Amino acid sequence: MVSLDDAVLARMEKGGKRYELLVDPDSVEDFKTKPESVDLNNFLAMDEVFHDIRGGERPTGDAIEKTFGTQDIFEIAKTILEKGSIQLTTSQRKARVEQMRQQIVHEIHTQAVDPKTKSPHPKTRIELALEESRYSVDPFKRLDDQVKDAIELLKPMIPLSFESLRIAVRVPGSAFGSASRILRPYLEKEQWLENGTWAAIVEIPAGMKDTLVSKLMRQSSDTEFKEL
Repeated sequence: MVSLDDAVLARMEKGGKRYELLVDPDSVEDFKTKPESVDLNNFLAMDEVFHDIRGGERPTGDAIEKTFGTQDIFEIAKTILEKGSIQLTTSQRKARVEQMRQQIVHEIHTQAVDPKTKSPHPKTRIELALEESRYSVDPFKRLDDQVKDAIELLKPMIPLSFESLRIAVRVPGSAFGSASRILRPYLEKEQWLENGTWAAIVEIPAGMKDTLVSKLMRQSSDTEFKEL
């Protein structure tokens, strides 16, 4: 379960009464759009519904049944997230927005390059352009969707090219475990060579090259790379 310190308050009002749950803020959007994809044990801080969580006031079973038509906490959570709202303190909202902003900047930094230099834009340049564009970061909207929205605003401001690279990688067998975990999401082909080296071909966003090389070299300084 999400910890009480990290959870945020989901609240719905009906019949003059509040119904509250503590939920994982990182999974709110996924639970709203596709609840079956979210592990309820990780989504809820407590598998109970309250009138007032801070005061420890719980509704009766009859009140829950009358309001939600079920005692199933999964169905209750779906109704509260669909018809209610997320309650954030000022500090929670500020922290969530800043965290999401940094994730958006990181994704653009790793996915896109300057078409002239073929290198990623510095994060500070992306941050300044994002601020200038007045893009409004949503603390709960999916990261992928917000990256797409932000890119559309940034394109007239900074040159962005979304190219991919195919890279052949050779990794000593001793570093196979850690290296394969890094490369697995981008893997096209792999094989073991007679000398005990693991060889792979990956396709990655061009802006990710330096980061990927750095990660693999930390696993083994004998790792070899070749752009295809």
